[in-house]
Parts: sequence; C-alpha cells; structure tokens
Amino acid sequence: MQAITQDEYGAPGDVLRLQEIEKPTIGDDDVLVRVQSAGVHIGDWLVTSGLPYIVRLMGYGIRRPKTKVPGMEIAGHVEAVGKNVKQFQPSDEVFGFCKGGFAEYASVSQDALVLKPANVTFEQAAAVPISAFTALQAIRDQAEVQPGQKVLIIGASGGVGTYAVQIARAFGAEATGVCSTRNVDMVRSIGASHVIDYTQEDITQSGQRYDVILDMAGNRSLSELRGALTPEGTLVIVGGSGGRFLMGFGRTLRAVALSPFVSQNLRQFMSAETKEDLIALKELIEDGKVTPVVDRTFPLSETPEAIAYVGQRHTQGKTVVTV
Repeated sequence: MQAITQDEYGAPGDVLRLQEIEKPTIGDDDVLVRVQSAGVHIGDWLVTSGLPYIVRLMGYGIRRPKTKVPGMEIAGHVEAVGKNVKQFQPSDEVFGFCKGGFAEYASVSQDALVLKPANVTFEQAAAVPISAFTALQAIRDQAEVQPGQKVLIIGASGGVGTYAVQIARAFGAEATGVCSTRNVDMVRSIGASHVIDYTQEDITQSGQRYDVILDMAGNRSLSELRGALTPEGTLVIVGGSGGRFLMGFGRTLRAVALSPFVSQNLRQFMSAETKEDLIALKELIEDGKVTPVVDRTFPLSETPEAIAYVGQRHTQGKTVVTV
C-alpha cells in the first residue's frame, strides 16, 4: 500500500515521503480500515517537526519519531475485523483516531472507532476526532460551561476553534469568536453570537468581561487575558506558539503556578482520545449541533504540503488529506 513515512524530525517537505509499504496486520480486537480521508491538525506539524522539544519527552521519540507513518484522524470503510470485533463488519463507514492515518490502510482498535454519521462526508468526518476532542473537553470538562454564560473563543476560525464555537452554543452559552477579517462571516455562520475582528478591535479594551475564555492563539499575556475575565471566571489555554523548547507550555505553566493565588481559575489542559467522547461528538453532529468546517483538501501525495499549510496557523477550519 502507499503511505506517508517519516524517519527523522524536520520540515514536512524534507522528512515526509510517499512510499510503498506493507499493509498493516490487525489483532483480535482491531479493525482494518481502508482510509478515505485523514484529518490534519497542528499536532501533526508539531510531531513532524519535533517541536517543541518537550514533546519528544512525552513519548514521541527523543532523536527520531517512534511512529513511522504519521496521521491520527481518519474516516473510511471497514476492510476486515479481528475475531473479537462484533460491532463492525466489512463495508461499514467509520471514523475515529489511530496511528498511521496517512496511508491507504490503517489498523485501528475497535475502541477508537464509531460508525460515521450519515449527514457528513468522509472529509468532514476525518476532520473531527483530535480537534473536536480538544474543544469538547475544554468546554465541558475544563471550563464546565453552563447555559447563559459568556464564552470568548480566541482563535475561533481554526481547527479547534470552529468546534469550540459550536459546542459552546450547544451547551447553551453565548459564544463570542475572535478571528481575522477574512474569517468573520464564517465564524458568525457557525453560531457565534458575536464576532470580534482582532485587526480592528482589542478584546482587552472593550470593557466586556467573560465567564470563560478559551485561548487557542497563544499571543496574549496572562494579564491581558485575566483582564477580560470575570473575577471568578475560567481561562483555558489550548496550545500556543513561541520558542522551540516549551512553545505554549511555558505560558501554561505560569498560569498553573499563579492560579492558587487568584480568584480566577487558570487551567492546564491536554486533551485525551476516548470512544465515549467520539460517540458524544457523533451525536452532536447527527443532531445538527456541530458541523465540521473543512478548509482545504490535499491528495495523499501532497501530505507534506498539507501539514506545512496547517503549520502556518491560518487555516479556516480543518485541513484534510484524501486517499
């Protein structure tokens, strides 16, 4: 089969190659998926680049990546199932999370898949898992958003932000999205009650205070963000940008250290992949409360370009590789 492979860290165009490799085998509890589409998220760029360096200590590999085929979000058809798999059968349309998604076939645990919602395409389904996990867990678990609360989402037009706007609204909150001029109409169309164009307006100068702030952009100081929070509001920092060693982790660590000494809740956050949340997201999609936003699609052979594009951090929704 054809797959994108990686043997070292570096720029996507330098270290990713399209190669012919063996089709993966499956265990008794696994499913062989014929991949139709694979989502690309900022984590793919980080792992390809080996940045920040701290992620190498988190299981990705110190000198070189442990996983030869990158890609974590897929949608496709079931090709074969292990002997213990009862919930899926060949030809089922599925989506979920895995290792080795940028390939024609992927071996996936049955606990990492659910049936694809009928009301979205394979490209849209592949755009869901990792980014939507982050948004759901930030809104529901970290911020504990309640109906009627005012939620500010900085980076509302990106892969995580487009889900955060919709999920906040599904939880009954009043969502305000922050984005650039070209994305204002899109962010409004997915359910934001208010949209702030950061090129025209400074959120710290408006006087508005929010019960919850989700910051995906990473370019504002803690003091600026706290100034836009209510006295007992919650700040959830999701990722960030910056130096090669800590990147957004440095600001997150400072927030955690400060939190016990202030009335506001400053939260550290890393998402986790679970089947329960995959089911929850599927239900939100089927109910029409969440619709994946796909910016651009690339063929499998252009996966390096797709990852480099996401690394620029200017996507409008998610980027997807079609196989």
